[in-house]
Amino acid sequence: MQDHMSLLREARQRHEAVIVVSVAETKGSVPRDTGTKMFVTASKVSGTIGGGHLEFKAIDIARNMILSSGARAIHRFVLGATLGQCCGGVMNLAFEAIDAEACGMEKAPTPDFQLVLFGAGHVGRAVVRTLADLPCATTWVDSREDEFPNDIPANEQRVCTDEPECEVDAAAAGSYFLVMTHSHALDQVLSERILKRDDFAYFGLIGSLSKRRQFERRLLDRGVSQAQLARMRCPIGVDGIAGKAPATIAIAVAAELLQHHSARASAALPANYAASSATQ
Repeated sequence: MQDHMSLLREARQRHEAVIVVSVAETKGSVPRDTGTKMFVTASKVSGTIGGGHLEFKAIDIARNMILSSGARAIHRFVLGATLGQCCGGVMNLAFEAIDAEACGMEKAPTPDFQLVLFGAGHVGRAVVRTLADLPCATTWVDSREDEFPNDIPANEQRVCTDEPECEVDAAAAGSYFLVMTHSHALDQVLSERILKRDDFAYFGLIGSLSKRRQFERRLLDRGVSQAQLARMRCPIGVDGIAGKAPATIAIAVAAELLQHHSARASAALPANYAASSATQ
């Protein structure tokens, strides 16, 4: 299986037909909720509508539609012995051909916040994958072209530059920053540049407490104040998630970003919002 955007991008490049299989209606015990979608081409599938023989049958129907140039269909499935399913419920699946050229797959949802991520190493790539389906617009910065994967999420744009610090200056006020490059010297340059902006929403630096202490001493010598240093998150990630694997770090970091964004959004609400909401 692959992600929806990757499948649609490939379909557009190859001028292939795509069938969207949607769970249109359910009754009783079923493996997936209404609205769940699966994307099918002649050779690939993205997503799942429940697995097992039900999904095998749905993929077969979708591919027959591709061969016959079918546009739309509804199929009703009783999840019993005939399908080898033990749920016992009923699912109506909608099958619809879409145009990969015109489905707007390159457009990400309107983002809730802007993130500038420095570093395309293992952890940087894991963070980008984790944020792919979240309402976050990511500018991904590195000087090493070969470190970027060929397949990138729709909510991310990459910047390959020998002057990554310029991307700090180019970011909008209220941006979120993550620094996790291959170089401690570059991390320090970027940290100083970010902290001296004062208008960022969040700044996280990958590293241990010892790295933080080392950076604090050096940045104080370079004119960064204690108040500015207090805004630097290092180590990064929510508490309670242990592990050094890139995927684990990425989940902890994404959770921290979402926590911080939610707190900022709540703080921005009018003072009487909670009271008025409670009475409705």
